[in-house]
Amino acid sequence: MSWLIGYYDWIKALHVMAVIAWMAGLFYLPRLFVYHAERATIGSELDRTFQIMEDKLLRLIMRPAMITAWICGLLMIAMGGLDFGAVWGWAKLIAVIAMTGAHAWMAARLKDFAAGRNTRSGRSYRLANEVPTVLMIVAVVAVIVKPF
Repeated sequence: MSWLIGYYDWIKALHVMAVIAWMAGLFYLPRLFVYHAERATIGSELDRTFQIMEDKLLRLIMRPAMITAWICGLLMIAMGGLDFGAVWGWAKLIAVIAMTGAHAWMAARLKDFAAGRNTRSGRSYRLANEVPTVLMIVAVVAVIVKPF
């Protein structure tokens, strides 16, 4: 791992870019679900359009960004970039694991829409839209401010 130390700043930059892309998707996909749930009827042209948009967002942007963020994050951890002796390091890690859980939940909802079996309302997706925001606040404050 020592040969990677010289690339730490590049890995960190890639990590930040991947997190930005991932978070954009985590914010946008539930918003698409809101409109999908409220405006599209199963099998309609609008339903199929939403399914294409949601699938491409998840498959082509969110998933690669999440994987890249995790790989870069784990590389930085291996190089000593996260302090597990302090609460902030654990808070960041827990927030990222929860974001990954939110990502998985959204992927499952996408499959529900694709199968025509969505049972959630637009309101529930509006609430789900707040989860990544709270987790992002926890992660950023933990790493930048280190209040604990």
